[in-house]
Amino acid sequence: MILTGPAIAAAVAAGEITIDPYDPARLSPNAYDWRLGDTIRVCDGSLDAAAPTAFTEQVIPDHGLSLVPGLLYLGVTLEKTGSERYAQLLNGDRTTGCLGIWVHVSAPLGHQGHAIRWTLEIRAAKPVRIYPGMTLGKLVFLTAFGAADSYQQRAAKYAATDGIDISRLYEEIAGGPR
Repeated sequence: MILTGPAIAAAVAAGEITIDPYDPARLSPNAYDWRLGDTIRVCDGSLDAAAPTAFTEQVIPDHGLSLVPGLLYLGVTLEKTGSERYAQLLNGDRTTGCLGIWVHVSAPLGHQGHAIRWTLEIRAAKPVRIYPGMTLGKLVFLTAFGAADSYQQRAAKYAATDGIDISRLYEEIAGGPR
Protein backbone atom coordinates (compact mmCIF):
# COMPACT_ATOMS: atom_id res chain seq x y z
CA MET A 1 0.00 0.00 0.00
CA ILE A 2 1.15 3.53 -0.71
CA LEU A 3 1.60 6.00 2.14
CA THR A 4 -0.38 9.22 2.16
CA GLY A 5 1.32 12.59 2.65
CA PRO A 6 0.26 12.72 6.33
CA ALA A 7 1.54 9.14 6.83
CA ILE A 8 4.89 10.11 5.29
CA ALA A 9 5.10 13.11 7.63
CA ALA A 10 4.31 10.91 10.64
CA ALA A 11 6.92 8.32 9.58
CA VAL A 12 9.54 11.07 9.17
CA ALA A 13 8.69 12.39 12.66
CA ALA A 14 8.93 8.85 14.08
CA GLY A 15 12.32 8.25 12.43
CA GLU A 16 10.93 5.49 10.19
CA ILE A 17 11.65 7.47 6.99
CA THR A 18 14.68 9.63 6.31
CA ILE A 19 14.37 12.58 3.92
CA ASP A 20 17.31 14.97 4.18
CA PRO A 21 16.78 17.83 3.69
CA TYR A 22 13.11 17.54 4.61
CA ASP A 23 10.52 20.22 3.89
CA PRO A 24 6.91 19.39 4.86
CA ALA A 25 5.68 21.83 2.18
CA ARG A 26 6.97 19.34 -0.43
CA LEU A 27 4.44 16.67 0.65
CA SER A 28 1.53 15.94 -1.68
CA PRO A 29 -1.44 13.63 -1.06
CA ASN A 30 0.59 10.45 -1.75
CA ALA A 31 4.20 11.51 -2.34
CA TYR A 32 7.14 13.78 -1.58
CA ASP A 33 8.39 16.15 -4.29
CA TRP A 34 12.12 15.52 -4.78
CA ARG A 35 14.64 17.90 -6.30
CA LEU A 36 17.68 17.83 -8.54
CA GLY A 37 21.06 18.15 -6.84
CA ASP A 38 23.74 20.50 -8.09
CA THR A 39 26.02 18.05 -9.92
CA ILE A 40 25.64 16.33 -13.28
CA ARG A 41 27.74 13.90 -15.30
CA VAL A 42 27.71 13.78 -19.07
CA CYS A 43 28.42 10.28 -20.38
CA ASP A 44 31.13 10.54 -23.02
CA GLY A 45 31.32 8.61 -26.28
CA SER A 46 29.94 5.14 -26.84
CA LEU A 47 28.77 3.08 -23.90
CA ASP A 48 29.95 -0.49 -23.28
CA ALA A 49 28.29 -2.68 -20.65
CA ALA A 50 31.61 -4.47 -20.08
CA ALA A 51 33.58 -1.30 -19.28
CA PRO A 52 33.23 1.62 -16.86
CA THR A 53 31.46 4.60 -18.44
CA ALA A 54 33.64 7.60 -19.25
CA PHE A 55 32.12 10.90 -18.17
CA THR A 56 32.73 14.53 -17.44
CA GLU A 57 31.27 16.00 -14.27
CA GLN A 58 30.22 19.54 -13.59
CA VAL A 59 28.31 21.65 -11.11
CA ILE A 60 25.01 22.89 -12.53
CA PRO A 61 25.30 26.68 -12.43
CA ASP A 62 22.60 28.75 -10.72
CA HIS A 63 21.67 30.18 -14.14
CA GLY A 64 21.01 26.63 -15.35
CA LEU A 65 22.42 24.13 -17.81
CA SER A 66 20.98 23.30 -21.23
CA LEU A 67 20.51 19.60 -21.84
CA VAL A 68 21.22 18.39 -25.37
CA PRO A 69 19.02 15.68 -26.91
CA GLY A 70 20.83 12.43 -27.64
CA LEU A 71 23.17 12.68 -24.65
CA LEU A 72 22.85 10.65 -21.46
CA TYR A 73 23.20 12.66 -18.28
CA LEU A 74 23.56 11.23 -14.80
CA GLY A 75 22.32 13.48 -12.04
CA VAL A 76 21.61 13.08 -8.36
CA THR A 77 18.74 13.94 -6.06
CA LEU A 78 19.19 16.79 -3.62
CA GLU A 79 17.51 14.69 -0.94
CA LYS A 80 18.95 11.58 0.65
CA THR A 81 16.04 9.24 1.34
CA GLY A 82 15.61 5.87 2.95
CA SER A 83 13.71 3.63 5.29
CA GLU A 84 14.27 0.28 6.95
CA ARG A 85 10.49 -0.15 7.09
CA TYR A 86 9.23 1.10 3.70
CA ALA A 87 10.24 0.58 0.08
CA GLN A 88 10.42 3.64 -2.19
CA LEU A 89 9.52 4.44 -5.78
CA LEU A 90 11.19 7.42 -7.45
CA ASN A 91 9.35 8.85 -10.44
CA GLY A 92 9.45 11.87 -12.66
CA ASP A 93 6.28 13.87 -12.90
CA ARG A 94 3.99 15.46 -15.44
CA THR A 95 5.57 18.90 -15.04
CA THR A 96 9.03 17.76 -16.15
CA GLY A 97 7.64 15.24 -18.63
CA CYS A 98 5.83 18.07 -20.44
CA LEU A 99 9.24 19.71 -20.89
CA GLY A 100 10.53 16.53 -22.52
CA ILE A 101 12.73 15.58 -19.58
CA TRP A 102 12.87 11.90 -18.66
CA VAL A 103 14.40 11.07 -15.31
CA HIS A 104 15.19 7.79 -13.65
CA VAL A 105 13.60 5.64 -16.32
CA SER A 106 15.14 2.26 -15.56
CA ALA A 107 15.37 1.78 -11.79
CA PRO A 108 12.62 3.42 -9.77
CA LEU A 109 12.65 0.95 -6.85
CA GLY A 110 14.44 1.80 -3.62
CA HIS A 111 14.54 -1.34 -1.51
CA GLN A 112 13.89 -1.41 2.22
CA GLY A 113 17.03 -0.19 3.89
CA HIS A 114 18.25 1.70 0.82
CA ALA A 115 19.30 5.10 2.18
CA ILE A 116 20.77 7.11 -0.69
CA ARG A 117 20.90 10.17 -2.82
CA TRP A 118 19.47 8.66 -6.01
CA THR A 119 21.47 8.53 -9.24
CA LEU A 120 19.23 9.85 -12.02
CA GLU A 121 19.30 8.83 -15.68
CA ILE A 122 18.30 12.01 -17.48
CA ARG A 123 17.40 12.40 -21.15
CA ALA A 124 15.96 15.38 -23.01
CA ALA A 125 13.62 15.23 -26.02
CA LYS A 126 14.48 18.81 -27.00
CA PRO A 127 17.05 21.31 -25.73
CA VAL A 128 15.87 22.27 -22.23
CA ARG A 129 17.44 24.21 -19.37
CA ILE A 130 17.59 22.64 -15.91
CA TYR A 131 18.47 24.26 -12.57
CA PRO A 132 19.93 22.98 -9.31
CA GLY A 133 17.23 22.42 -6.71
CA MET A 134 14.38 22.27 -9.24
CA THR A 135 11.58 19.79 -8.58
CA LEU A 136 11.91 16.83 -10.95
CA GLY A 137 9.51 14.24 -9.59
CA LYS A 138 7.71 12.44 -6.83
CA LEU A 139 8.87 9.85 -4.32
CA VAL A 140 6.34 7.43 -2.92
CA PHE A 141 6.71 5.07 0.02
CA LEU A 142 5.21 1.60 0.01
CA THR A 143 4.43 -0.81 2.82
CA ALA A 144 6.48 -3.97 2.44
CA PHE A 145 4.99 -7.35 3.34
CA GLY A 146 6.98 -10.27 4.68
CA ALA A 147 10.22 -10.42 6.65
CA ALA A 148 12.33 -7.29 6.32
CA ASP A 149 15.55 -7.63 4.33
CA SER A 150 17.67 -4.47 4.45
CA TYR A 151 19.48 -3.54 1.24
CA GLN A 152 22.19 -1.76 3.22
CA GLN A 153 23.03 -5.00 5.05
CA ARG A 154 23.72 -6.88 1.80
CA ALA A 155 26.88 -6.92 -0.27
CA ALA A 156 24.99 -5.09 -3.03
CA LYS A 157 27.07 -3.09 -5.50
CA TYR A 158 25.11 0.14 -5.05
CA ALA A 159 24.51 -0.09 -1.28
CA ALA A 160 27.09 2.59 -0.47
CA THR A 161 25.99 5.07 -3.15
CA ASP A 162 26.07 8.65 -1.87
CA GLY A 163 26.12 10.52 -5.12
CA ILE A 164 26.15 9.91 -8.83
CA ASP A 165 27.12 6.36 -9.65
CA ILE A 166 27.86 4.99 -13.13
CA SER A 167 26.65 1.57 -14.20
CA ARG A 168 28.75 -1.14 -12.63
CA LEU A 169 27.39 -3.93 -14.80
CA TYR A 170 30.97 -4.41 -16.03
CA GLU A 171 31.70 -6.05 -12.66
CA GLU A 172 29.44 -8.96 -13.71
CA ILE A 173 30.81 -9.42 -17.24
CA ALA A 174 33.78 -11.76 -17.37
CA GLY A 175 36.69 -10.72 -19.52
CA GLY A 176 35.83 -7.03 -19.72
CA PRO A 177 35.76 -5.10 -23.01
CA ARG A 178 35.89 -7.18 -26.18
